[in-house]
Order: sequence, then C-alpha cells, then structure tokens
Amino acid sequence: MKFSKYHGTGNDFILLDNRAGTLILTPKQVAHICHRRFGAGADGLMMLELAPGFDFRMVYFNADGNESSMCGNGGRCITAFARELGLIGDSANFIAIDGPHHGNINNDGTISLQMKDVTELNIYDTHTVTDTGSPHYIRFTADVESEDIYNEGRKVRYSQEFAPAGINVNFVQLTEDNSLKVRTYERGVEDETLSCGTGVTAAAIAATGRTTGIFLTRISTPGGLLSVSFTKKQALSAINVVLTGPAVKVFDGNFEDI
Repeated sequence: MKFSKYHGTGNDFILLDNRAGTLILTPKQVAHICHRRFGAGADGLMMLELAPGFDFRMVYFNADGNESSMCGNGGRCITAFARELGLIGDSANFIAIDGPHHGNINNDGTISLQMKDVTELNIYDTHTVTDTGSPHYIRFTADVESEDIYNEGRKVRYSQEFAPAGINVNFVQLTEDNSLKVRTYERGVEDETLSCGTGVTAAAIAATGRTTGIFLTRISTPGGLLSVSFTKKQALSAINVVLTGPAVKVFDGNFEDI
C-alpha cells in the first residue's frame, strides 16, 4: 500500500490515493499506520476518493482510527497531494464531511482553503464555543506557554458538558501586535498537536468577540505560522472564512503489512 506523508505547520498526515475504491481499512489498521513508533507516525490519515461533481472527496480519520470531522490543515495537505497526483492545477473543489471546500495554491507555495461558514459563536464569561467544521472550545490566557495543555485540555474534552463526542480545546493568547498564539488539545489524537487548522480558525473568529467587520488574523502555533481571513456581517457569525498556510510533502512510502 503506497502512501505519502505531508504536514501543515507540524500537523502531520498519511495520504492515500483511493480513487479505485479498493482500500478499506479498519480503525485498528488506521491507528497502527498513525502510530509514532510502530507505524509511519501521524496525527491523522486521509483517503482521496472520487466524488461526482468535485475534483475529489476527502475522507479523514483521526490517529485513534475513527473517522472524524473536518481538518483544516489536512484540507490544505490533501489539496497539495491532489496536485502531486495530477488531478488539479492551482485550485481544487472538493467535498469533505462538513461540505464543499475550495483550495487555491498560491505563488509562495502556501495553500488558501475556504472553510465552512460559522453560523453560531457562543460567548461565555470564561470561554467561547463554536464549530468551524469541527467543534472547538476557546479559552483566552495571558501566557499560553505556561498552560498545561494536556491535563487542562483533557478536563474540558472529557467533561460532561461535551459528552459523548467531546470537543477540541484551544488555549489562545492575544499578542501586542494583535496576532494570536494558539496551542490545541485535539480529540482523536488525545494530546496536544503542533497545529490545528480548524482550531486556529475558531480562535481567530472568537478573538473578535461581538464586533463586526472584515478581519485578517495571523496566528503562531508550535508548528509554524498560519493566517485566517473572514467577514462578520453579524456579531455571532462569520462568512468568507479562509485558512492559509503551508502544506509540505515529507516523504513517500509503502506498507507491506498492516
């Protein structure tokens, strides 16, 4: 089974070409492939499949082996993978679990991915909750580097409030230049990841609070830099949401026994 490995700001993925529809993996097999010691090592696995009316379908699995919700960094990586396969030129229209997406490959090699509209921003005294293709909890902090991401993230992810599916947890610091620093605990990986595309998107929108306007936010994650642009015509929703960042091929490989 041939595969490629990509990463988007350190959020890494195994990519499989399943246009023939012959690849059927069990959750145990997916988890084995993603394992950091016994497999190729990845935060998730994606299959590129055929989809009528689109360039391809993106099917995403978390590292625990279960099919998951949308992954923004993954969406950029599978766009780069599709061009590597010769399916697209500099743009892609594909379908994912949360609906259609459009991706543009920019002159500098970064990829801009249109995300779903955000229809509801739930702002509370201590945090914000929203869905950017995956559900996210956003907590603002004065010093994101000092946060215990693993333990504090697990408390929220497994809390009764978000049971049974759980939620991704983002810790966000607003910097002096109005950019953001974001660290994320991801469900399905069950640990901090170096970056989360839907997470930084949620953080950028949450950081605008109840204001309206056209926004461009730069975000620093442990794995690198991303940017998110969006429009808020209404205080608690966002449209024209675009996530931009790198999508880097790491290597090709072949599994002989999974």
